[in-house]
Amino acid sequence: MAVIPPSENANKTRSDLLAYATLSLISIFCAVPFFWVLLASFDGNAQLFLRWPEQWSFANYLRVFTKEDGAKWLFNSLFVVGGATVLVMVLAGLGGYALSRTRAWWKLPFLYAILLIRVLPPTALVVPLYKFLLTLNNAEGAILRPIFGEYARPIMRWTGFIDGYLGLILVLATMQLPLALWIMKTFFDGLPRDYEEAALMDGATLLQRIRRVLIPLALPGLAAAGLFAFMSAWGDFLLPLIFLSSPELQTLPLGLFRAFLRINEIDYGLLAALAFIYLLPAVVAFGFARRFLVQTFAGGVKG
Repeated sequence: MAVIPPSENANKTRSDLLAYATLSLISIFCAVPFFWVLLASFDGNAQLFLRWPEQWSFANYLRVFTKEDGAKWLFNSLFVVGGATVLVMVLAGLGGYALSRTRAWWKLPFLYAILLIRVLPPTALVVPLYKFLLTLNNAEGAILRPIFGEYARPIMRWTGFIDGYLGLILVLATMQLPLALWIMKTFFDGLPRDYEEAALMDGATLLQRIRRVLIPLALPGLAAAGLFAFMSAWGDFLLPLIFLSSPELQTLPLGLFRAFLRINEIDYGLLAALAFIYLLPAVVAFGFARRFLVQTFAGGVKG
């Protein structure tokens, strides 16, 4: 058995210590903002600097929902991002299955072409998207106003393409769909066809095969695609800023932005409480989908 010289052991020890020290410094640098958000959100006299609260209080969280429109911002964010995530999961599941099982010359060019949506910066797509959706919004308004009169505007807050829930849901889903399609296509590539063929031989219809075979098998892939779509859409600030103008439709990122731009002074306690509320859905979504992520990227279904 070879004997390692003491000098090599010493060098390895120094290298390990340097690596651990570097990782520890980076971890502390990344963790300090989260500790500030947590502590400042319970501090009645929160400051810019990290400190232990003199008196713990829920006053900042109460002000988010009483003096501010925190409940409305949270509902808008959950509704818009949740709607976009569900739409992405449905389209990515169907599209990924079709792309996985289709043998055609245009499949790879199509897959690479849709990735251009992810490669191009969102700012380069905002103007053509806005003009296209504005045209659709004007056409929708021309149809609804003669029929519903003064009630057309409340309806278009839900179905409008500009300054409406529907338009923002479609835009967010469009931005997240390419990556989700790739994830689902890759996941279905790893699924054996034996399950589908056995169900077909048993006389199952197409809908029965989808509901009883494909959906249960595709749950890990759908959860992974949905998580990536949710996290990306939840953190989006530019698209809600561009496509929403009514105060009652603002999302949590816009609420944080407005609270930060107060003229008189910055309320760090309110900002920290808003930021902590903003973090929670992403953490919950990741905790729910974590085990599916492991199964998806470890090779799908073993069979």
